[in-house]
Amino acid sequence: MLEKQTDYNKAVTSPTFQELLKRKRAFIVPMAIFFLTFYFLLPLLTAYFEFLNQPALGAITWAWIFAFAQFVMTWTLCIVYTRKAQQFDKLTEDFKKEIGGVGS
Repeated sequence: MLEKQTDYNKAVTSPTFQELLKRKRAFIVPMAIFFLTFYFLLPLLTAYFEFLNQPALGAITWAWIFAFAQFVMTWTLCIVYTRKAQQFDKLTEDFKKEIGGVGS
């Protein structure tokens, strides 16, 4: 039995695939920039500024609060991406049906 061959040139130019790429890029690029900026701010700020070494809550300094916020930010971005991925999965399924691929 012969399997239907997918025309990848046609698939990559399909409007559904282009919309999937556009939406993923619109979400992933800003989130990656935010994450990397937030992540590298702590070592940069502690290296060049003294205000993060000032007490915030008793003996806890602002650097510790910022470091803890990085954990919160990482988990939050993970949850947001997981929810957003469901939309990407729906677009992927639509695309697979459109081109007659596996799982359609």
